Amino acid sequence: MKNQIHPLPLAVMALAIVTGCLPAQAQQLCSAASNPVSFGLYDPQSSNHIDNSGSITVTCQATVSLLIAYTVKLSAGSSGAYAQRKMLSGTNSLNYQTYLDAARTQVWGDGSSGTGFITDGYLLQLLAPVSRSYTVYGRVPGSQNVKAGSYLDTLTVLITY
Repeated sequence: MKNQIHPLPLAVMALAIVTGCLPAQAQQLCSAASNPVSFGLYDPQSSNHIDNSGSITVTCQATVSLLIAYTVKLSAGSSGAYAQRKMLSGTNSLNYQTYLDAARTQVWGDGSSGTGFITDGYLLQLLAPVSRSYTVYGRVPGSQNVKAGSYLDTLTVLITY
């Protein structure tokens, strides 16, 4: 029997924005939106991984300065650990992970526990917002003995600028 896995909302459910500007620095505003990672149906009898991707789009607008620099970090989710994120269906869990790269070698996190995060910046035109999108690469490992259900986890996107 295949299990239904619901989309993994990256920033739809929870979005935290932290400002790191000093009063003497330029005024800027950054926000994020996400296209969730949806894994679809999972077959616990298959050893195949399920790979899919979503995206996080960061939009920044400056009112004074032209230089915008920021980081984009992801929380560990409901598991509380980056080593193995877990989607939940009641008390049942299904392991998954999110990555910075298509090869799925660098876990996207907050820089702790060997995880990486996005550091970016660019020059803005005054009063004109600029958006950048970053792909979130997800994977559900195969051969997990899980019960049928709808599995979900929510990750918080943290933008520091």
